[in-house]
Amino acid sequence: MGATAEHDVEQLRARLNDYMAKHGLRSTEQRRLVTEMFFATSEHLSIEDLLDRVRIEEPKIGYATVYRTLKLLKECGLAFERHFGDGVSRYEVAWQDEHHDHLICIECEKIIEFEDDAIEELQHNVASGLGFKLVRHKLELYGVCADCQAKAQD
Repeated sequence: MGATAEHDVEQLRARLNDYMAKHGLRSTEQRRLVTEMFFATSEHLSIEDLLDRVRIEEPKIGYATVYRTLKLLKECGLAFERHFGDGVSRYEVAWQDEHHDHLICIECEKIIEFEDDAIEELQHNVASGLGFKLVRHKLELYGVCADCQAKAQD
């Protein structure tokens, strides 16, 4: 992990510790492990995905612990819960000042994050042109990824 990424994770830890102190929550070793595993990923993880990863280091951690930890991270603004139309909640780390959109493959469920200044500008222009003050938005594009297209041609 690079110096910038480590610094960002330190900020996330500090924000979590502040939130927990203000709300009278205690830090447990299991909660710490789940949090560290979550902060270490750049993927969109379901509860089950994160549970599988955490159990590699601590086989006794249960589903409820992972669920409650992700709920806590979401409540304090450190995780976003995403729904990509397949009925599964997925979570991603809420890095400050980072906005991105998503491409979702309808075949393999791969999720690709992307940023495009032209799309962002167009969305703001459309909103302001209609007299609308844009506060936030979410763009999800569904299709078939290059890997699945290649497999279909074989």
